Amino acid sequence: MNKQLINPILPGFYPDPSICRVDDDFYMITSSFSLFPGVPIFHSTDLANWEQIGHILDRNSQLHTTADHMTAGIMAPTLRYHDGIFYMITTNVSDKWNFIVTATDPRGPWSDPYWLEDCPGIDSSLFFDDDGKAYITGTREDISQDRTQRSQVIWISEIDLVNMRLVGEKRTIWGGALVNCASPEAPHLYKKDGYYYLMIAEGGTEHFHAVTISRSKNIFDYYEGYAGNPILTHRHLGKHYPICNVGHADFVELKNGEWYAVLLASRLIDGYHKNLGRETYIAPVVWEEGWPVISPGTGKVEWSYPAPELPAFTPNLIPNRDDFDGEKLRMDWVLFGTPYDDFHTLSDSKLSLRLLPRSISPELRKIDLSATVTNKDVPSLSFIGRRQQHANFRVSARMRFDTLFENETAGLVVMQASNHQFRFERSIENGKQILKLIQCTSELTGYPHQPHFKGVTTETELAKIVVDGGDIILSIVAQGQAYSFYYGNENDSLNLLYENADAGKINPEIVGGMVGTMLGMFASSNGHESKNYAEFDWFEYKGNEQNDAVTPELHPLKAFQSELSY
Repeated sequence: MNKQLINPILPGFYPDPSICRVDDDFYMITSSFSLFPGVPIFHSTDLANWEQIGHILDRNSQLHTTADHMTAGIMAPTLRYHDGIFYMITTNVSDKWNFIVTATDPRGPWSDPYWLEDCPGIDSSLFFDDDGKAYITGTREDISQDRTQRSQVIWISEIDLVNMRLVGEKRTIWGGALVNCASPEAPHLYKKDGYYYLMIAEGGTEHFHAVTISRSKNIFDYYEGYAGNPILTHRHLGKHYPICNVGHADFVELKNGEWYAVLLASRLIDGYHKNLGRETYIAPVVWEEGWPVISPGTGKVEWSYPAPELPAFTPNLIPNRDDFDGEKLRMDWVLFGTPYDDFHTLSDSKLSLRLLPRSISPELRKIDLSATVTNKDVPSLSFIGRRQQHANFRVSARMRFDTLFENETAGLVVMQASNHQFRFERSIENGKQILKLIQCTSELTGYPHQPHFKGVTTETELAKIVVDGGDIILSIVAQGQAYSFYYGNENDSLNLLYENADAGKINPEIVGGMVGTMLGMFASSNGHESKNYAEFDWFEYKGNEQNDAVTPELHPLKAFQSELSY
């Protein structure tokens, strides 16, 4: 059977991909927003199979972000390689904006940030010309000469990568395919056959997202838009097509001259719901009459393509189950916000989470983009999680936690941005250990970075039961938007606490569509100091790989039972 590229190539919350090739090796990164460590980096030789080899931003000195909204932090990184050095440029909207880090080995270590002065906007990108000069592109707002109109545009400047500073004038080179289009961003430059090509995203990162392109003979001239724009979008396919939000692409050229595009898109689950967030896809590219054609023959992103002839690659897969036997957390685990408090330990084959005063659903506050000084005196959140990667999955953990005070809670959480979550948590009431399911949602006005933003959080108790102290297994089974919650002492005899909670109520389209669902463990003393800990013996995530379909005649737990071993 012929080898295939199967989409998405990075399932789950891995948006804004950027790719580069070094001889036979491909490296790819994605946005990480408020997660820590930041900017996961992946390696492949065949474009079909990818292995995570680390995070580019894995130290507090490199990345400051907070556990406030999840839609802050690192946005739209670009990865490039030149003369033995890897460069990653990105925007941190939670800190001092645009910066570059470098490494000679993509596995690290990467440098601390080189912050770029007078570098406006988001989605900065790097381009190396044939003569060795380097250029930076980004976004900014231009004002018309009569000062009656404002429009977002793409700008370019030369950059001195020895001294890490911009050189000369920042020139506007394009405003997008449509006049005053929404959100022209994600600019990437390429050079082919004597032309400089500028590829961008426009239309916003939701349903109207698109990829457009322009070109120029001179790198600083205003660029000519392609008459066939957009070169990729799914907005014309309607809101029932299973792949949506297509956009934010980056090109890579193979040794043999073939081209491919990596891009973001979202899968729909049970209606217009995008629990998984924006994922990474791939599509072939051909050039016709001086312009690129993505996914030739169909013009839309397909679930699979024939794979190119490339060296075989067998990634080291991360096991479904983590028994916490290592000295440090595996690469698939992330925190929410930079950890300024040391709240987790690994010892004796268990993970211990210290209860911190910060609530997992605090009052929502505005993001002040005008602040000139970054406040790093922020409370940490005791949370460790991983991305949801399947429409249908089961996640389970064995927890040891006896609550001492009514403000203390710990358990599992299904978490989206801006206080949208299911919390499957243990606590105490009237001296009795209890297990409860909390649905948390928020009514939002605007986005957190907008001056008129308001957020009102509501918590609803869906279920509650008295339980014995000591160890407990918590298990969440998702079938599309129906999430069911189980508990007990033995995996083969778990009890149902609540059936078919509606995950559509916590989905990303409600909170702006920027991020995907995280699944994890948490511990909080909710505003009080505590010396208590929650211990986890193991954690297991298991997705149903067969088209994310669970056999309907099977009990929800049994559909995953044969694939799990405790």
